[in-house]
Amino acid sequence: MNKTIITILLLQLTIFANAQYQTRTNAKGTGFYMNPVFAGDYPDPSILRDGEDYYMVHSSFEYYPGLLIWHSKDLMNWNPVTNALYKYVGSVWAPDLVKHKNKYYIYFPANGTNYVVTADSINGKWSDPVDLKIANIDPGHVVDENGKRYLFFSSGGFVPLSDDGLSVAGAFKSSYGGWQIPREWSIECFCMEGPKLVKRGDYYYLTVAEGGTAGPATGHMVISARSKSLFGPWENSPYNPIIRTTKNSERWWSKGHGTLFEDAKGKWWMVFHAYEKGFYNMGRQTLLQPVEWTKDGWYKIPGGIVADQPIKKPNLITSHSNFTLSDRFDGNNLKPQWKFFGAYDTSRFHFVDNSLAIKAKGNSIANSSPLLCVPSDHSYTAEVELVIEGKATGGLVLFYNERASSGILTNNGNILANINGWQFPTEKNVVTNHLFLRLKNMNNTVDLFYSTDGTKWNKIENSLDISGFHHNAFGGFLGVRIGLCSMGEGVI
Repeated sequence: MNKTIITILLLQLTIFANAQYQTRTNAKGTGFYMNPVFAGDYPDPSILRDGEDYYMVHSSFEYYPGLLIWHSKDLMNWNPVTNALYKYVGSVWAPDLVKHKNKYYIYFPANGTNYVVTADSINGKWSDPVDLKIANIDPGHVVDENGKRYLFFSSGGFVPLSDDGLSVAGAFKSSYGGWQIPREWSIECFCMEGPKLVKRGDYYYLTVAEGGTAGPATGHMVISARSKSLFGPWENSPYNPIIRTTKNSERWWSKGHGTLFEDAKGKWWMVFHAYEKGFYNMGRQTLLQPVEWTKDGWYKIPGGIVADQPIKKPNLITSHSNFTLSDRFDGNNLKPQWKFFGAYDTSRFHFVDNSLAIKAKGNSIANSSPLLCVPSDHSYTAEVELVIEGKATGGLVLFYNERASSGILTNNGNILANINGWQFPTEKNVVTNHLFLRLKNMNNTVDLFYSTDGTKWNKIENSLDISGFHHNAFGGFLGVRIGLCSMGEGVI
């Protein structure tokens, strides 16, 4: 059998090591926070308040297991709960996490249709995905005053659901046409998406994104409308756009895809995503801003609140995060930070003697279905100890998608550099089948190292620039991830 044995993975994130799990404080004091609340590739946030607990889920795209659910009590410190999706159904886009009559649901689009998974407990076990057999993307669940359930979609239309929420119970109908974006603004497209609905008083409030997810920095935005009926007519907010990047000098670009929610103390907030200027390759990160209501019943961001400035923390129960990316593979299951790019195949890996063995697959990083995790910082160091068996090639990579990846690998005693698919021996006959690899990312410039003992490190000649690994260059709406690669001939 050709395989790579990963005996230790040590991810040394040298700046704000747990930034996406324990929100950054700043010089203004511990009573304030700095965005993002989830640093790294955490797009399309959907948040559920369940009593004094908050749960969040994001688009998981081609990463499986998918739909990782996070938990917090203070909106600042987050811990992973469980993955809700193990069966491969394609690329998973914007989900909606809801609770209805003591049951939990996640609605999500994938592969030209929409699915739902359910659980009696947020901790699982979650059901296999149920195909709702309805097109469109970005489902948003809502219940009317009579208890009837509906799904809204990116097109502004909706369908009724069965009482159990597991099937469509009627025809698709149009309801909302969006907000007219001024022609002089620089946007990617009209592209209405991400409908989320809440009921407050006599009105339903519909929150959508417009302007295009990526493209120009000023394109994406949050739009609001209200109606006394889910069927319309809808009145657009005089405060539109609720959130938008207005100039390229801002830190956060393409701000949009908001979810409005009320905390346990009655204060309102919005989670949304944005790209960080200069770090598009990190993907869309999750941000949080407070919301206030006007006397005439509209919501807006309070004056003086800016996404890249300190914001007063929610006055909630304090929680803590003990989550870390570092992993010694000393358990019997993959920890929740790990995702395969593509189908989750349990036959590819097993644990033995405090190590992880990964069967070789494919003949390149692109088709090897690497095991990946999300970095949260501009600069970090990752190290891995490897034992190579058979003719496998193993390594430490930075992976965006099948078209964009790079890293340092080893086989047959050689150290291999891979620069976006161009793979070649950079050091020949210098190691055995047992060695250590390191990558050091410093603001998108990546140096690569190897060691025979884990103490003395040798830098190879070749370094990387990964600043161009992002959606506007390679598509996919993804972010760069740290990966473990095992490829070559043999058992797959």
